[in-house]
Amino acid sequence: MDRRKLVGGAALVAGTAALAGCGEGSNSAGEGPAAPAVARKKRTLKMVTTWPKGLPGLGAAAERVAKRVSDMTDGTLTIKVYAAGEIVPAFESFDAVSGGTADMYHGAEYYWQGKSKGFNFFTAVPFGLTANENNAWFYHGGGLPLWEELSAKFNIRAMPAGNTGVQSGGWFRKEINTLDDLKSLKIRMPGLGGEVMRRLGAAAEALPGPEIYPALQQNRIEAAEWVGPWNDQALGFHQVADPIYYYVPGFHEPGATLALGVNLDVWQSLSDSERAIIQNACMAEDSYDLAEFNHHNASALDNLVTQHGVQLRRFSDEIIAEMKRVSEDVIKEAAQEDELTGRIYESFLAARKNGMAWGVGSDEAYMNARRTAFKPLEQ
Repeated sequence: MDRRKLVGGAALVAGTAALAGCGEGSNSAGEGPAAPAVARKKRTLKMVTTWPKGLPGLGAAAERVAKRVSDMTDGTLTIKVYAAGEIVPAFESFDAVSGGTADMYHGAEYYWQGKSKGFNFFTAVPFGLTANENNAWFYHGGGLPLWEELSAKFNIRAMPAGNTGVQSGGWFRKEINTLDDLKSLKIRMPGLGGEVMRRLGAAAEALPGPEIYPALQQNRIEAAEWVGPWNDQALGFHQVADPIYYYVPGFHEPGATLALGVNLDVWQSLSDSERAIIQNACMAEDSYDLAEFNHHNASALDNLVTQHGVQLRRFSDEIIAEMKRVSEDVIKEAAQEDELTGRIYESFLAARKNGMAWGVGSDEAYMNARRTAFKPLEQ
């Protein structure tokens, strides 16, 4: 027998035996049994949402968070997404997650203001923070720890998971020229923005997304705000009346943050890497979602005006001024609910002051300069 073949074969057998021993019965030094290889266990979590099934933007954001988590864990952690009404109604998502019926929700925190008015600040408040300012507050201005403290009181760990950007003021069957035109107006508007409208004389209520179109169509409400041109067009609000008036800006939601809320017991049962993956999936969606809305809103608005005859209007300076005055009272009063909401409010005020101080010389200054070269659509 060839000596070289004999030596090579012996080495191969020895190496194979050594590898087998390391994997199944001995440690690398051959000093006894090693820990057996641990198979990664697969786990599926249930996510309920406040969004209609198949809705682009809001609904797609929830689906993308789930897909990112699955992709980054190689499928060992998967999330099954359920639209509003498939397991629980939209506005029952919070209780379902808090109580453990579902593992997580994707929605808007101001829907839970009945639990605490502090939740409003983590979606949007009238004349509040833009999307960029929200993130500056959350990640660098102390907002996120306050949000975590608030949600923990309800056995939930919440975090940003999307943003619509500046929203629109809503759809109206009649023109809104003066403050008197808001008197007794039946309008869908949630959060503290809805309270502002009530103090201006309107009858505001919070309807979940799937119920808005039927309410408008049946004239149970005379006006409604939802998100902006892209999502509003998808739900067909422009079809409920002719003429129909679409107002800007959305004073009530200047940068609405979407949220992922995870049952706190479920959150704590996850590994450090799984929690990090979920957080990073949500942060990625926050950026992606805002870009998506900013892109599609422009073309949708053009389509609504030029192809569907929607009458685009801007709230008058008189109306905006009164909305702002009332908004400051509403937000301040909300802060008096309890000590934690008071701290959230004070932190929010500092963040808004900081954002405005920088914005005057940055985004606002640039936008004003650029505006001279372009004609706004409604003009």
